[in-house]
Amino acid sequence: MDRLFAAFDAINAVMLGMPTLLCLLGVGIVFTVWTGFGQWRSLTHGVQLIRGKLPGISGEGQGALSHFQALSAALSATVGLGNIGGVAIAVSIGGPGAVFWMWMVGIVGMALKTTEVTLSMLYRDVSDPNDPHGGTMWVCKKGFAELSPKLAKLGLVAGALFAVALILFGITGGNMFQAWNAAEIARAYFGVPTWVSGAVMAALVAAVILGGIRRIGSIASVIVPLMCGIYILAAIYVLLVNAEQIPDTFALIFRSAFSPAEAGGAFIGASMGTAFIFGMKRALFSSESGIGSAPIAHAAVKTKEPVSEGVVAGLEPFIDTLIICTMTALVILITGVWNRGAIVPWDTPPALVEVGDAQWAPSSYVLPSTAHPSLVAGDQVFIVTEDADGTRGKLFGNIVGEGANRSIDWRPLSAAEAPRVIEAGVFADYPGSTLTAKAFDTVHAGLGQWMVSFAVWAFALSTMITWSYYGEQGVIYLAGKTWVVPYRLLWCALIFATCLGYIRTDAQIDTISTVALGFMLAVNLPMMLVLGPRAMRAWHDYFRRRRLA
Repeated sequence: MDRLFAAFDAINAVMLGMPTLLCLLGVGIVFTVWTGFGQWRSLTHGVQLIRGKLPGISGEGQGALSHFQALSAALSATVGLGNIGGVAIAVSIGGPGAVFWMWMVGIVGMALKTTEVTLSMLYRDVSDPNDPHGGTMWVCKKGFAELSPKLAKLGLVAGALFAVALILFGITGGNMFQAWNAAEIARAYFGVPTWVSGAVMAALVAAVILGGIRRIGSIASVIVPLMCGIYILAAIYVLLVNAEQIPDTFALIFRSAFSPAEAGGAFIGASMGTAFIFGMKRALFSSESGIGSAPIAHAAVKTKEPVSEGVVAGLEPFIDTLIICTMTALVILITGVWNRGAIVPWDTPPALVEVGDAQWAPSSYVLPSTAHPSLVAGDQVFIVTEDADGTRGKLFGNIVGEGANRSIDWRPLSAAEAPRVIEAGVFADYPGSTLTAKAFDTVHAGLGQWMVSFAVWAFALSTMITWSYYGEQGVIYLAGKTWVVPYRLLWCALIFATCLGYIRTDAQIDTISTVALGFMLAVNLPMMLVLGPRAMRAWHDYFRRRRLA
């Protein structure tokens, strides 16, 4: 497994490195200017559209969903564990500065989402008016052929490459990341074996995805607004309790965005580059801006004006990143769980001894009888280490035994020379969404346990349901509807398999969940630049006609 994770890390380092993320920002700025800061149109005209206040546009034309249902279906894929677990990963690894770069993706993401959805609407396949198909693969296929017959073959290949990446990211980010976080929080708070959670989620998802996009849209239009409302209200409560710390927290975010974040407690420190990469990557994962997935859900909308759904789609990054992700980040930072102290302090740290070839682990260590009673068998913990060159890291282990016989089964750390143990004790590991839940718990006991656990499960299920549809559209594009049922069975089986214990840390799930993002960007961003003029002509023509109406 270590070699697999190392391979994924190498892929991500290239495909989601600094150049790719800078290109994402650059393309977003281009379309922000080209639309005349179209983000404002989404916040005004887009809201009117989802409220059904514009006769002659909403609910007319080919399609299966209303503007509100399409937005809810797309949000059910974006508003999920990326907002709860993904933000926690960004802060725990990238530090407070990661939040600033998340905001940047959210702002330019509104223009990116508007453009890619407008293109999807212009080139969607409506051969079945009641079940339209859309997304980057169809835009490539039809759009390049429209530009020139000589480019038709290139469009087919680009569409196929995107469809493969779409399916891969659906399996990792839209399925495994969601299932792992939901199972982990159920284990941490309620002692539910992860495989039991996996079986339950697989059964629930299977019951919904067999109904297709109409059932997905109707369920999402109920679950997503309800859970967003509950989650935001709970976050506001936490912020009000800690209101005096809000100005300092914002100052910390801005300061850390442009300078290294200092290590302390459970936080091992982060450079500006780390904050940039993890903030951008997790916001990209959460909002899906520029990767070409959300247009698949929006393409099913019932409207005769393609641009209208692009305007509505611009609301997604605003709701997802600028509101919900920000709420999560502020709760984590303001409560201090991101740089929490040790749960088992010590006066003298254990020495690291060589237990294999360049493999290091602490010498025998038994938890003292006074160690925190919340640590039970199966819980993951870590100690903070430092290499000879000053690089900090974490060495993980799991609690074994019960009561006074509790000890730690360490997982050796690979290093050429013996690292030294720093910080004053053993830290409880709160991976992904568990960190967010613990932050809520610091304000009101049980708030994270119940509210966040419920939110995690609701968001995880809705995301897995919608992403199953996205991947399904990739399968249909590549091989037709014959392979849809086997794909759905595989999808549900992977939910269960993910919860069998092969993935253990937030760094591992971060690596897996973003492995295909770069490939989707590599197809979608160039396509947007090539066909962007078509979308912008339609955009300006639509609002010209609105002004004259």
